[in-house]
Amino acid sequence: MAHYTTADQIDLAAVADRYGLTGVSITPLSGGAANSSFQLASDQGEYVLTSLDNHGEDSAATLARHTQALHRLGLPTSEVVPARNGSLIAPIGDRFLILKKWIAGAVQQPLPLALLPEAGDLLARLHALAPHTEGLDDVPVGARRLSPEHLAAIPGFADQKFAQWLTSRLDRVRAAEADSLRAPCLIHGDLFDDNVIVRDDGGLSVLDWETISLDDPLLDLGMAAVGLAQDEAGLLDAERLHALLDGYEKTRPLTSVDRAILPLEIEHAALIIAFHRYHRHNVRFPNRERATYHRALVRFTESIAHRV
Repeated sequence: MAHYTTADQIDLAAVADRYGLTGVSITPLSGGAANSSFQLASDQGEYVLTSLDNHGEDSAATLARHTQALHRLGLPTSEVVPARNGSLIAPIGDRFLILKKWIAGAVQQPLPLALLPEAGDLLARLHALAPHTEGLDDVPVGARRLSPEHLAAIPGFADQKFAQWLTSRLDRVRAAEADSLRAPCLIHGDLFDDNVIVRDDGGLSVLDWETISLDDPLLDLGMAAVGLAQDEAGLLDAERLHALLDGYEKTRPLTSVDRAILPLEIEHAALIIAFHRYHRHNVRFPNRERATYHRALVRFTESIAHRV
């Protein structure tokens, strides 16, 4: 099973000393598929303290550096708080911790329709950033796509019907995509509603840069469609998709070719997420309660052609 950090495993005295804080207390925050986060209150203010449970020192430092670089470029996202020694991460015990300033607001699931244009605009602003600026010069290329190791694992899935469906769909998408890729840009890779804060001032802030990479912007739009444009039945919602795209095109207009290719990229994104849901809950960390979680993406994928 996956292992996460609990509040009683955080050495608060060490955290306070490392960051020069007093009067500290923490409260667990819900959400987070890979790491454990806590609201940290102190005399100096409120913060988010995250234990990077699935990171070593290098990847933890990279995530912190990417997050801070994006904040400095003006993207509405978390501001990393350096430790007293200037480090963006704090190794305490056998954990690597990152402290970020608290963003006053809340996650709203689903993200309200009226806010989808701003979410699209936020994604377009990310795609417009220069990718090789300080702090972002080591962003990986194509990291959100399924790797050769991922693809090799599919034939061994116990659910052979799903494996065959996934392989067939991926083969078709990847063949069609080969002749239609756009210039790569910075992409978020996981713009789902649980990674978006609706701030108290009414604006949006985006969280979680673990899947940042250089890739086709339409794949990122496809991911955002999977994450933000589903209806109550888990199918693609045309109204929500159009609201997302309306906001995106204020900054980065889509060509007629882009529009024609977008359904393919929404499908590709859904297939990537379907793979990871199955692999995580049936192979890496078997979880009977989540064993069929991937099937919702099968239904979503089947709805794309009829709803774009």
